Amino acid sequence: MAFFHKLKERLFKSSSRLGEGLEAVVAEAPDESPEPAPSELPAPPTETPAPTPSELPPPPAEVPTPPAETPAGPPPELPAPGVATDAPLATRPGILGRLFGRGESAAPRRVLDDAMLESLEEVLIQADMGVETALRVTANLAEGRMGRRLSVPEIKGLLADEVARIMEPVARPLPIYAKKPQVVLVVGVNGSGKTTTIGKLASQFRAAGKKVVIAAGDTFRAAAVEQLQVWGARAGVPVLTAPEGSDPASLAFDAMDQAERDGADLLLIDTAGRLQNRQDLMEELAKIVRVIRKKDASAPHNTLLVLDATTGQNALSQVDIFRKLADVSGLVMTKLDGTAKGGVLVALADRFGLPIHAIGVGEQIDDLAPFDPQDFARALVGLEAAGG
Repeated sequence: MAFFHKLKERLFKSSSRLGEGLEAVVAEAPDESPEPAPSELPAPPTETPAPTPSELPPPPAEVPTPPAETPAGPPPELPAPGVATDAPLATRPGILGRLFGRGESAAPRRVLDDAMLESLEEVLIQADMGVETALRVTANLAEGRMGRRLSVPEIKGLLADEVARIMEPVARPLPIYAKKPQVVLVVGVNGSGKTTTIGKLASQFRAAGKKVVIAAGDTFRAAAVEQLQVWGARAGVPVLTAPEGSDPASLAFDAMDQAERDGADLLLIDTAGRLQNRQDLMEELAKIVRVIRKKDASAPHNTLLVLDATTGQNALSQVDIFRKLADVSGLVMTKLDGTAKGGVLVALADRFGLPIHAIGVGEQIDDLAPFDPQDFARALVGLEAAGG
């Protein structure tokens, strides 16, 4: 629950954009009771002439005298509290009834029609869900509900249910195998958060009782090696390095040897950040995979692609290319706290169906957590946690 509150707080940019968009969609509802056209207006009543004196009714012959006063008796009995009467005032709600009877019925509503669906699609596309996913979500939302009047809270709840339904099949933790060492190759573009993700994973697996080794495969960037060494010291995990500019494939091969000798459960291999449009760098990554498989034909047992949420729809092309070169087995999404484009994770799940192992919302050790589809969906649209 603590991570949900952090997630909701840091997904504020995404949830506020969605919330503002939904409020605008409902507010732009057309007037559902338009004024009638001039031809439809009823004709004004015709004037009737004033009556002549002979047509006036005659005055009454006598004014009736009031009845004689009756002796005072006991006052009429009042009904007991809570007993209904037939008096006209009994049908009027009291002030408390008028106050507490408002609630959901007082919220602005709009009839769900084709125009409203188009507006909802635009809101989801602006939240970076992509065109195909936005169309699918709104179509499912509309099923059996066309013509109903919906409020913003109701739409949020329906959207959260649809997002969670898409995300449920891909929400899986990183699998742990009996094979030792289990080789986990971590890939991604520059600045996606690979190094910090490796450090956090190492710390969490170490805390779970696993023996972990890290290989600093980004041999071209000294800062990446130093950063991993800081994380390794913090987690109590050894970090294997090589001289700057060394062949990263050779380091990966040597690290597998070392991890096997040490009896490690997990070997996490960092790689240099590479742009998916740089063919030479992508070929280098393919070489790392080939060399690893010479040591163990089943390795790498996991290939994690770390994605930066702030890249939006560009994450889709990254997944497409890295899958072909490195056989990506799962995703980690970072920097959800710094973007209004959190919907891209829904698009990724809908298009590729790859497992989403974890999401990150900050730089602290507890800012990386297993992916929970219900929590994510409700935080994305700005709702409270289910049952909380």
